Amino acid sequence: MSINKALVAQRFAKAGQSYVEHAVVQKQISAQLFEYLKEYCPQNLDSVLEIGCGSGNLTYLCESYFQVEQLFLNDLYADVDQHFSNFKSPLNLPFVKGRPKVDWLIGDIEQLMLPQCLDAVISSSALQWMIDLPALLQRIYAALKPNAFFGFSTFGPDNLTEIKQLTGQGLTYVDLESLKRQLEQQGFEILLIHQDHKQVYFDHPKSVLQHLKATGVTATAQSHRWTKQSLQQFYLDYQQFYDKQGFRLTYHPIYVIARRAKSLSLGDE
Repeated sequence: MSINKALVAQRFAKAGQSYVEHAVVQKQISAQLFEYLKEYCPQNLDSVLEIGCGSGNLTYLCESYFQVEQLFLNDLYADVDQHFSNFKSPLNLPFVKGRPKVDWLIGDIEQLMLPQCLDAVISSSALQWMIDLPALLQRIYAALKPNAFFGFSTFGPDNLTEIKQLTGQGLTYVDLESLKRQLEQQGFEILLIHQDHKQVYFDHPKSVLQHLKATGVTATAQSHRWTKQSLQQFYLDYQQFYDKQGFRLTYHPIYVIARRAKSLSLGDE
C-alpha cells in the first residue's frame, strides 16, 4: 500500500503521550535490540544516527551504556523532542560531561540529507514505514564509515496479521530472507539476523483497536472508516483469534546487526 508520511507524522504526534504508556511490545523490542547492539558494537562511538527515535525507548537505553560524542536524532514530527528533556541543557549551558551533543533531524529520513562518516546507524520499529527501503539502505551504507555498524529492528509479514486478515489494512512488510538479500546487495555484512513472534492479549476486540490507535499504528488506515455495522462485524469476526488468554494480536519483529564491509578501493586504503 502507499504510505502517506504526513498522515504517519500526524497520527504519531497525536499518539505521542499514549504511545509511552501503550507501546509495551515496542519497548520490549528496543530492549532486545539494545542487547544485540551491546554484543556487537564498541562502547565508544564518535557519531550515531537514530532513525525514528520516537519516545526514546532505544535512545535512553543506548545513552546508559554507549559513550557517544555526537548523536543525530531523527523523527517525522518536531514535538518528538518532548520525550527528550534529559538531553536538553538548561539555559543553553554546555552538555554534561559524558552526554552526547544532540542534533535533531526532523522530517522524512528518505528525503533528508544524512550526516556522513557515522560510526553507527540505529533504528527500532521504524523502517517498516519506508517507501523505498533499498534506496535508504544504499544511503545509510554510504553514510557509514568502513566497518561501522547498522543495527535495527523492523517488522515481518506476520505483523498485526489479525488486523490485515479482517480489514485488508496494513503495511507491506519485507520478510527476513528478502531483507537479508537487500542488505547484502548494498554491501552490508550481516552479523546477526533474527526474527520473533510476540503475542499481546486483550479482553475485547475494541481494546485491540484502542491499543493500535494509542500507538499510532492506525496511520496505515487512511481509507478505512468504521461504521457501527462494520465495527460490530469486526468484533464478531475477531472471535476466531480468541483463546484462554484473551483476544490475540501478533507482532513479528526482525532484528539485524550489520556492518559496512571495509571497501578495498584505493580511497579507503
